[in-house]
Amino acid sequence: MIEVLKPGLFTTVQDKGRMGYRSLGVPLSGAMDAMSAAMANKLVHNNTQTAVLEFTMMGPRLLFKAPTVIAVCGAGFHVRINDRPIELDKATEIAENDVLKIDHPDYGNYGYLAVMGGFDTEKVLESQSFYRTITKKEQLAKGDLLKFTTASSERIRRHASFSLDRHHFKNETVEAFPGPEFDLLPKTFQKKVLESHLKVKPQSNRMAFVMEGLEGVSAKEIITAPVQPGTVQLTPSGNCAVLMRDAQTTGGYARILQLTEQAICKLAQKRAGEKVRFKVKELL
Repeated sequence: MIEVLKPGLFTTVQDKGRMGYRSLGVPLSGAMDAMSAAMANKLVHNNTQTAVLEFTMMGPRLLFKAPTVIAVCGAGFHVRINDRPIELDKATEIAENDVLKIDHPDYGNYGYLAVMGGFDTEKVLESQSFYRTITKKEQLAKGDLLKFTTASSERIRRHASFSLDRHHFKNETVEAFPGPEFDLLPKTFQKKVLESHLKVKPQSNRMAFVMEGLEGVSAKEIITAPVQPGTVQLTPSGNCAVLMRDAQTTGGYARILQLTEQAICKLAQKRAGEKVRFKVKELL
């Protein structure tokens, strides 16, 4: 059992997401940076899709009431056990009554905490991912108790560590495929979309990252059509948004690009004010 002493900033439980319910209008959800979440799970010998804690910009403070093995991955958070600093991207043993404190990161947005065996929280529509109106909780609160399942009492003695290439956090280029309406844009607009350095706006969140830098570029509305995480929408007024994990399932704005899975994870780690540039991959 884990007691939440401080919840941090928008700390949630996330797994692979809520697959198979988009026809009912249910968002996918899941870890914003799925690559970092998978890495945390691998370090503690979990399946890569096992539920983890996701937090952004300020992590939680947690009291562990049973021993386990943990790993913290993702953005460059400062992590301590009983005020003793521990390494990111490494499996670490934690004892009964240890307090884990995760402070602000030096880079990136989202961090992930995995425990050996995984978190034992409510599953709704085949997923543990928090989402308002679907799960009982939208985010963790002080005093919450989290169960976790110890898959084995055997401890990990060889604490191998690894980390994502720093380009995952620093590189401005995000790869995408042309969207269904990309070819309907005038050539001058297409060129500006691909040559502009777009800035992440503060309004960005798990539903969408709002971008600025495409002034003068716009697209007509379309008949409502399917969208998904990574869909880049352009409005008649020239606003640009990249849909993220909690995005709606349909939309009426032009779908000019579709980010790759890796690009979604990379964009998720961009802070407000940081810049990105779209690079189109050729369709096979």
